[in-house]
Amino acid sequence: MTTNRRGISFKLILPGILVAATGVGAGDLATAGFAGAKFGMGVAWAVVFGAVLKWVLNEGLARWQMATGTTLLEGWIRRLRLQWVFLIYLVLWSFCVGGALINACGVAASALWPLSEDAGISKQIWGIAHSLLGVVLVYLGGFKLFQKLMAACIGIMFVAVTICAVRIAPTLDWSNMVFVNPLDLSGQQRTWVLGLIGGVGGTLTLLSYGYWIREQKRAGASGMRHCRIDLSIAYSMTALFGVAMLLIAAATPEIDGKGASLIALLGDKLGEAMGTAFKYLFLIGAWGAIFSSLFGVWQSVPYMFADYLSETRRLDASKPASIDHAGSWPYNVYLLYLAVPPMITLWMPFEKIQIIYAVLGSFFMPLLALTLLIMNNRRDWVAAEFRNGLLVNIFLLMTLAFFVWQGLQTALDKIGELASAFWSWTS
Repeated sequence: MTTNRRGISFKLILPGILVAATGVGAGDLATAGFAGAKFGMGVAWAVVFGAVLKWVLNEGLARWQMATGTTLLEGWIRRLRLQWVFLIYLVLWSFCVGGALINACGVAASALWPLSEDAGISKQIWGIAHSLLGVVLVYLGGFKLFQKLMAACIGIMFVAVTICAVRIAPTLDWSNMVFVNPLDLSGQQRTWVLGLIGGVGGTLTLLSYGYWIREQKRAGASGMRHCRIDLSIAYSMTALFGVAMLLIAAATPEIDGKGASLIALLGDKLGEAMGTAFKYLFLIGAWGAIFSSLFGVWQSVPYMFADYLSETRRLDASKPASIDHAGSWPYNVYLLYLAVPPMITLWMPFEKIQIIYAVLGSFFMPLLALTLLIMNNRRDWVAAEFRNGLLVNIFLLMTLAFFVWQGLQTALDKIGELASAFWSWTS
């Protein structure tokens, strides 16, 4: 009986574990690493805010699915006719996230086991190998293998990085920490804060949750209770992991925070401060975080493309759409698109790829907040028990306002930079 209870408990929190393992990866580790090295723990609030934000957004996504029996993507296409907007964003985002994950896997594996004296070549070889390994595992392993490998990876990454953070925290000079005010962000601060909020806990991969809870056949009020439990576990772990990465990076502010050497440098600094064992513990945890994210994206994002094609075909031909997309030709084609074309970014600066991915991901947040405000408040679409409450609506409005405001500020900064450059050129 005990074993059965444990099995039921693990099955209950499994979609949350998959969310954490997929969302916690290149975005959290590399972006938090760069931001921690630049600003220390002064931006820790952005990690916590990002985790809370993702919980609210994913909980709203789950409520829509429990109320209607359709994924949020299906709702966007059927109710709001956002198919072209979504397709353009999906294709751009997939290329950027594919590049970021391939690069990050190459960096993490190269730090553990360099294949060449040239760090760039080692990163390229490992990045290509991890991308192709992910394709093979998705093709051959199925959902059962996916669950087991993801659970193992998140265990490795969470335990390893958290232990390192706990050990290094007492060495920090907390008196010199400067709080980064969310209401008064400068250009570089704004970029990295948006990257942290957008990257922590995933971006477009939030939609993957709908497919995983469909695998478990969740529905109705009881399904919603299960969703709130596993999402709470997932985003608590996400926030702790992000803060742990900031702690580790803040303890090594002397690193340059640039290029493919960041993860290796963090490992080296940990080794100098606490011994070789902690260096490799961190590097193994970093690898587990990033590869689990790549594997999760390779497995879940092709669902979205297949779902998109199925829904748009249903609209055109007035035929019911299939929801069993794993192994279909659109799924397989999009898996290859994720894994192969972004390999070209292995010859680009890692930091540039990472920040482009994180900021592009942050654009998804206001879109998701806006659509949840529209869709989950419609009385003719969603039953009363699943509609947004007052606090949820307030939080979604605040999220929308924050991203629009900061986005406008960033645009004005860029316009100012271009105007200044033009003035200098004409002078």
